[in-house]
Amino acid sequence: MLDFKHRGAPLWSQFSALIPSPQRIHPLGCHRPRISDRIIFDKLIQVLILGAAYERISDATCSATTIRRRRRDEWISAGVFLQLEQLCLEAYDRIVGLDLENLSVDGCLVEASCSGEASGKSPVDRGKQGTKRSVMTDGKSILLGCVIVGANRHDSPLLRPTLERLSRFGYFLPEQITVYLDAGYDSQKTRDLLTELGRQGVISTKGEPLQTGDRWVVERTNSWHTRGFRKLAICTELKSRVLDALISLANSIIVIRRLIREAWLSHRWDSKPKRKP
Repeated sequence: MLDFKHRGAPLWSQFSALIPSPQRIHPLGCHRPRISDRIIFDKLIQVLILGAAYERISDATCSATTIRRRRRDEWISAGVFLQLEQLCLEAYDRIVGLDLENLSVDGCLVEASCSGEASGKSPVDRGKQGTKRSVMTDGKSILLGCVIVGANRHDSPLLRPTLERLSRFGYFLPEQITVYLDAGYDSQKTRDLLTELGRQGVISTKGEPLQTGDRWVVERTNSWHTRGFRKLAICTELKSRVLDALISLANSIIVIRRLIREAWLSHRWDSKPKRKP
């Protein structure tokens, strides 16, 4: 999915700049050499894309414990994944431009076989454990915010915390914002919320044939997540903060791929691919 010799270079360059310096250094200099951050980063990419367990990804270069506890959790605590996602979104906005005037919100149900913090009985899978992602995208399918809960939660109450993720863009929001929603949000409570937040809503009507409109862009984003990243298609993480970090990493990859693809026709750079990605 990602060629790290070319397209992955900007991602790793930015990620490595955000990694905090190691604090624990042996005073006598006889501690085992610290494993390269690049090795850990590549292992996390493999876990995210292939969906494999950490024990299966580990080898002689790096153990599963080092991947999970010593690096992944350290980077999550330092906010590296969230900062990386924010920088990718800001770069995309400067070069291509985010379509913040047209937003789409929808829920996505995935299997959660390990019954983690963000899991619940799925109403569409015979009561098995599942996770719901309330996803918000711009008009070009770029993920702007995501709320993770159990599969037994309804979409409508998740709309407020999902729309509140727009606060990450500060005062650069347009005056008029239209939110496209499916029939699951067709209620007076949703309309009152949109009025309170100063947003316009285009909501599909319950009981009528399927109405697509401009809501299809969020379905494409859900497809990018579940088809491109096996770890997001079958959730095996127990902690919500780990799942949030993996979603931020996946979104960073998607944004960079879209940025390279859309900027290929309008910009020049030294490592520009000869063919359109």
